[in-house]
Amino acid sequence: QVQLVESGGGLVQPGGSLRLSCAASGSIVSVDSMDWYRQAPGKERELVVSTTNLGSTYFTNAVRGRFTTSRDYVKNTVYLQMNSLKPEDTAVYYCSILKTTGRAQNRYWGQGTQVTVSS
Repeated sequence: QVQLVESGGGLVQPGGSLRLSCAASGSIVSVDSMDWYRQAPGKERELVVSTTNLGSTYFTNAVRGRFTTSRDYVKNTVYLQMNSLKPEDTAVYYCSILKTTGRAQNRYWGQGTQVTVSS
């Protein structure tokens, strides 16, 4: 079982920046992928960025060039740096890990953190 705790959300003006953190209860070295999702009001949850254990990173078109992701293996923490924020980035952001243990692959979710971009 992996527990994930996000932090760093808040209210920011358009064009501003925020950095989200996702602290994992265990090691993040051997996970299959580390992902950030978001869900805006009235919309389905969507993938924002995914980083695989092979080092490949995928960004959805809407955030490519504005968002970056990084990891701290000592702190077992994943970060999402969001720059040039737009009102349409307003959503609850979720950290998620896909991890294989034995024969089972499981996805774990954090509780989410609200990001509101508004003037």
